[in-house]
Amino acid sequence: MTAPAQVGYADLRRVWHEADTVAEIDHAWLYDHLMPIFGDPDGPAFEGWTLLSALAAQTSRLRVGLLVTSNRFRPPAMLAKMAATVDVVSGGRLDFGIGVGSRPGHPLARREYEAHGLPFAETADAIGAFAEACAVIRRLWTSDEPFDADGEYVRLTGAFGNPKPVQRPGPPIVIGGRASSTLRVAAEHADVWNIPGGGDIADLAERSARLDRYCAGIGRDPAEIVRSMQLGVAYEAPGAARDTIGAALDAGFRHFVLSVPAPYPDGVARWLADEVIRPVLSS
Repeated sequence: MTAPAQVGYADLRRVWHEADTVAEIDHAWLYDHLMPIFGDPDGPAFEGWTLLSALAAQTSRLRVGLLVTSNRFRPPAMLAKMAATVDVVSGGRLDFGIGVGSRPGHPLARREYEAHGLPFAETADAIGAFAEACAVIRRLWTSDEPFDADGEYVRLTGAFGNPKPVQRPGPPIVIGGRASSTLRVAAEHADVWNIPGGGDIADLAERSARLDRYCAGIGRDPAEIVRSMQLGVAYEAPGAARDTIGAALDAGFRHFVLSVPAPYPDGVARWLADEVIRPVLSS
């Protein structure tokens, strides 16, 4: 994962080109913020979906995605259209990451809304809108006929998605978040559930078990949802990431998004494979 802030386009393109040649790296991710949430608050920050489309067109092997799209930023029918476009551009390599959106207590994230004239739905409304969005997006990818949606939060008339994504019935849905309300949505809609990782593996395992219970409550097999962790990797201490991945594997996690900080040294993707991925695979 390369956060598209406090960095230039040429550097991001260089790292993704390199990662596309490293067999041990299966996918590459951006995040979805309109202004920096770290470093200089007035520094550069690229819009995620337009940047993702550009990078998807310049890679050939990597699966690509945003970890994760803020459902608060874009109407769901528009988001479904954008995702289908990127899936076509990439030849069917999109993983569709989505979440409720920025935490209301994060001041650098909250300012994005006022700065861009976007309404900020409070938590209960944001969760309701998120659940309806997931259902409508999937339907736009799969429906062969126009349809209306008359939800509490999402209302559409004559909605129709064309072109469809290359992947059928659509790109895998990766839902990110840790709150119980998000886990309930993930139980219904996610193919992959992602959570930021760290030292407290017991907490991650408990939330994974909670997701199992929510799946059981709606009659879904919990094994259908891949457990995913986002993990920062420090250049000076890659061993810490290896240890965390080992513990997370024991807790049932199988999908790891390794976040590397800018500025990116030359050969960073190969370094990541040499120092973190291959040692884990061989252990």
